[in-house]
Amino acid sequence: MNNENACLKFAVNQSVSIYDIKCDIPKLKGDNYKIWREKILLHLGWMNIEYAIRKNKPSSISETNTPNVVDLYEKWERSNRLSVMFIKTNIYANIHSSDDQHEKVKYLLKVIDD
Repeated sequence: MNNENACLKFAVNQSVSIYDIKCDIPKLKGDNYKIWREKILLHLGWMNIEYAIRKNKPSSISETNTPNVVDLYEKWERSNRLSVMFIKTNIYANIHSSDDQHEKVKYLLKVIDD
């Protein structure tokens, strides 16, 4: 086996933890908004939690909903919660205080956009 194949085999067999990957997202401080937003959206997509940004909140679940409807609702709720937490951890405190009341990621991003 040549050196290139050995490296490829090593890389394929390695598992990567989310904790092993460095997130180079600068804290939002006002003058770096464009870069901050691009990196936030990239990381949310990379972590596969951007669903709530792409889709509207589904109707509330009830006892008559099918398992698929319940799964989509739970997927949206999880995506929204994690996205909001992720965004809020990447904002400086003076900006963060103005967005505390926003619990939906789409609205949070809209407020930050404005």
